[in-house]
Amino acid sequence: MDTCMQPIGKIAAILALVLVVTSPALGQIPGLLPNTSQWSGESGASGHPLMTSDAIRASAANFDQCIAGLWPPAARRGVTKAAYDAATAGLTPDLKIMDFMDSQPEFTKSFWDYLDTLVSDARIAGGRAMLAQHRATFDAVERAYGVDRHIITAIWGVESNYGTQGGERPVLRSTATLACVGRRQAYFRDEFLTAVEIVARGDVHPDRLKGSWAGAFGPTQFMPTAFKRYAVDFDGDGRRDVVDSIADVIASTANNLKRDGWNSGQTWGYEVVVPADFNFMQADRSHQLTVREWERHGLRRAGGAPFPRHDDRGYLLAPAGVQGPGFLMLQNFRVIMKYNPAEAYALAIGHLADRLRGGEPFIQPWPRHERVLSRQERLEFQQHLARRGYDIGEPDGQFGGRTRAAVRSFQVSQGQVADGFASAALLDLLRR
Repeated sequence: MDTCMQPIGKIAAILALVLVVTSPALGQIPGLLPNTSQWSGESGASGHPLMTSDAIRASAANFDQCIAGLWPPAARRGVTKAAYDAATAGLTPDLKIMDFMDSQPEFTKSFWDYLDTLVSDARIAGGRAMLAQHRATFDAVERAYGVDRHIITAIWGVESNYGTQGGERPVLRSTATLACVGRRQAYFRDEFLTAVEIVARGDVHPDRLKGSWAGAFGPTQFMPTAFKRYAVDFDGDGRRDVVDSIADVIASTANNLKRDGWNSGQTWGYEVVVPADFNFMQADRSHQLTVREWERHGLRRAGGAPFPRHDDRGYLLAPAGVQGPGFLMLQNFRVIMKYNPAEAYALAIGHLADRLRGGEPFIQPWPRHERVLSRQERLEFQQHLARRGYDIGEPDGQFGGRTRAAVRSFQVSQGQVADGFASAALLDLLRR
C-alpha cells in the first residue's frame, strides 16, 4: 500500500460524518440473516482478492467456524470460556461493512472538500460550547498531560461531532466481521479479541460498546487496542469508560497523544507561502529541516506573521502543489497522524483546533477548478506510473508520499513543475 496506512485506527470514524453510501440493497443473500442483505453484493474497489464478492460470500459462510477458532487466543488472554461464549453468542457477519471498507474519504476526497466538511462553522461553534461546558475537566487534564485542549476538542468534533455521531454498530459484531471477512483479517483479529477483553473486564457494557463500522467507539473513537493501551480512569470510579464518562474520554485522548510524543506548548504546524520557483522535490515527509532553514528556502508564514520558534523541525506538505497553500508540519502533526494516519485528517484536526482558539481560516485559495479524480482513476494513475517503472508500492487508489514522489519524478521527465499534484490533465498525459 502506498500511503503510510498504519492499522486502521480511527480512520473509520470520519466515514460516519462525511460518506454517503448510495449502493441499493440487494435481495437476501443465501445463508445470511436479513440484516446483512444491505450489502451491495459487489467486489471492493481495492481489487484485493479477499474483497471480491465471491471471497466475501465464502468467508461469510465460514463465519461461525472462524469465531470458534478465535477462542484459543482469547483464552490465552485470560478470557474465560463463559465470557467468550457470552460475548459471541448469536454473532452474525455485518457484510454492509464491506461496502465501507474501500471508501475511506481521507483518500477519496480532495483536501479542500474534506476540510470544508470537517472544519465548518457549526463544528467550530459546537467545539467552543464543549470547551466552555467542560472547562474544569480540561484544566485538570492539561495539568496532568500537557496536551492542548483545543486539539482534544477538535478530535472529539471530527470523530463524532461531539458525541452525536459516533456510530451505532455493535463493536463486537463489527470487529468479528472484519476478523473473518475481507482484506484486514489479521489486524482485526486483535481488535476483536481486545473487544472481548473489554467486555469481560467490565469497563464498557456490551450494550454501550457501539461505534463505527471498523469498531471505533466513544466520542473520540478509540479502537479496542488503542483503548487497551491508552484509556485511563480519570474520574476514579474504577472503570475506564470512554463512552459515557467525559472525564475519561478527555483524559484518555490526552494520554494517547502524550504517549505518542506530543510536545507541550507547541503547535502542529503553519500555513506557509511557497515561492513560485521552489524545488518541490523537497516537499516530502522524509525531508525535515528547521524552521530557520525553511525560511532560507523562501518559505514565509501566510499572513506575514513571524515564526515563533526557529529551531523546530518540520517537513513541507503541498497537497495541491504549486496551485494551493503549503503547510510546514511539525512534530505534533506527526503525533496527530498516529491517531489517524491520513494527512488530510491531521490537517483538519490542526486547523479546527486553531479555529476553536480564535484563529482565522486558511488564507491561500485551493484550486477548486481542478476535477477530483475518482477512486478508479486514482488506481489507474498509479498503475500507469508503475508500468513506467516508478515505485509507488502496491496500487490501491490511495495517494500518499510514495505516489507524490513518483508523480514528481514523472513531472520532471515531462519538463513540468515537479509539485507532486496528481491532476486530471496529468492522468491524460500518462494515458498517451
